Amino acid sequence: MAQFLLETVWLVPCYALIGGLLAIPWSPGIIRRIGPRPAGYVNLMMTFLALVHSVIALQASWNQPPQEIFIPWLSTAGLNLTIALDISSVSVGAMVVVTGLNWLAQVFAIGYMEMDWGWGRFYSLLGIFEAGLCALALCNNLFFSYVILEILTLGTYLLVGLWFSQPLVVTGARDAFLTKRVGDLFLLMGVLGLWTLSGTWNYTELGVWAANTQVDAGVITLVGLALVAGPMGKCAQFPLHLWLDEAMEGPIPSTILRNSVVVASGAWVLIKLQPVLTLSPVVSSFIVAVGAVTAVGASLIAIAQVDLKRCLSYSVSAYMGLVFIAVGVQQEETALLLVLTHAVASALLVMSTGGIVWNNITQDVTQLGGLWKRRPFSGLAFIVGTLGLIGFPPLGSFWALLKLADGLWASYPWLVGVIITVNALTAVSLTREFGLIFGGKAKLMSERSPEVHWPMIVPMMILFGFVLHLPLVLQSLSILPTWANLNKDVALLLIWSSIFGCSISGVIYLGNIPKPVRLPWQGLQNLLAYDFYTPKIYRMTIILGVAQLSKFADMMDRFVVDGIVNLVGLFSLLGGEGLKYSNSGQTQFYAFTVLVAIGIFGAWITWPFWGVQLLSLIF
Repeated sequence: MAQFLLETVWLVPCYALIGGLLAIPWSPGIIRRIGPRPAGYVNLMMTFLALVHSVIALQASWNQPPQEIFIPWLSTAGLNLTIALDISSVSVGAMVVVTGLNWLAQVFAIGYMEMDWGWGRFYSLLGIFEAGLCALALCNNLFFSYVILEILTLGTYLLVGLWFSQPLVVTGARDAFLTKRVGDLFLLMGVLGLWTLSGTWNYTELGVWAANTQVDAGVITLVGLALVAGPMGKCAQFPLHLWLDEAMEGPIPSTILRNSVVVASGAWVLIKLQPVLTLSPVVSSFIVAVGAVTAVGASLIAIAQVDLKRCLSYSVSAYMGLVFIAVGVQQEETALLLVLTHAVASALLVMSTGGIVWNNITQDVTQLGGLWKRRPFSGLAFIVGTLGLIGFPPLGSFWALLKLADGLWASYPWLVGVIITVNALTAVSLTREFGLIFGGKAKLMSERSPEVHWPMIVPMMILFGFVLHLPLVLQSLSILPTWANLNKDVALLLIWSSIFGCSISGVIYLGNIPKPVRLPWQGLQNLLAYDFYTPKIYRMTIILGVAQLSKFADMMDRFVVDGIVNLVGLFSLLGGEGLKYSNSGQTQFYAFTVLVAIGIFGAWITWPFWGVQLLSLIF
């Protein structure tokens, strides 16, 4: 039975797709009598079926060689597009994470969107999202991975814009779509350029080609940079990071997926392309530089935010920056472990804060406080999510960060400093958020803020337990290092950075220090609070340039293109009016007009002949 489910594991994306399609009739209100709730229940059942299928398939695939399935799709004009599926423990494990988190998000949505009018459309989009992510995990072809990423970009736009009657939601959906399109455009250039070099889009064949090829350094550098641009947008890396915090305007249940696994879709493609990217040292250095800048910069920005959801969004960008560093230094297994540990901890943090957004008037953390007694489950979930996201033993991210820093200890010690710094800043940011929300005394905006009801508590507690038991799961799969091989220096640095960050922030935000806390330099505080003025730089450069170019194109269209057409039309109109008023009604006049016109036309045609003769007679 398990072997059969492994061989048919390609059906897992189909379950979610079927659930999404079955929910469509409730979206536009075709089915009215029973309400839209069955759309959610149908998707819950299909996602649970996909989860069970993938879990059993994972057990069957563990310690087994990867299998590859080829599905012919299009063959024409020398172009052979075949859908290649990679069935391995890594790809099936990724589907377990996607389906598990999506199922918990859907249960959470039952409570969060209890009275929402967009229930059917929301669950339909969640089903399509799950199908796309599972298909991406199985896909072993770069071209089809690009197609799936485009579908996910469209899904992000539709999910963020679910409440399209709100201006901020429309702006967030638009900016998320357009920002990702910038990276996707360069990614498409890289996909096409890589085909001309290698003649294949299959990841396995690309790895063999990269190991046995000699290619021009300049060409592979340009192609590699284009391939990196797409994941930069998907993973919200500088400077394509602004979309993630604006996408927080969408429903919280979709944010659970977006902050955990959707942002990792770009990292997944980047990990798959790692053998190709290492052909150019410039590309590898660029990946490391982007990851380091984003990790440190986003961690600093998160500390200065006051919006509940934006504090978390910048922490996501920072963690994805660490994944970029792992890919740039060729630590693919570490990158996958970072993605896993981040996914579960980040999803738990979103669930914890989602309940606060659900039944509170404000999302401003400076106006909250004193919620520990009112929301004990949410508070515990936030603590465990925080500890699971920083280097706190024995939880998951400690081992992932330790493995990354240990691999860099001898060759790139400055990157170890980046990791330690980011870990400390993340601890400061999340502890600050916990202190402002749950610590202190209740304020006017948080006096009446009871704990959420059971559909939101149950998935939170399930994920709470999984985050706590993730090290045991990793240990049973022989992924964690043994104590004998543990780098004690790196482990102590990580532990002390976590303790230092949590302690400093705890003293400030859980103590009696007057708030709000301000930095000594107002300019530095504004720099962090306003995202290094990145939106203003966008407006002064890209947006202004596009606006001026659009005005110039409009002017050329109105005065040059339309001007020529209108001039010809004016001459035609004047000629017609002249003929109209010069008509006498006599046949001989019409014949004379035709003869004159023919004569002028004939003279124009024969001018090269008789004009030369005339000039020779004169001179």
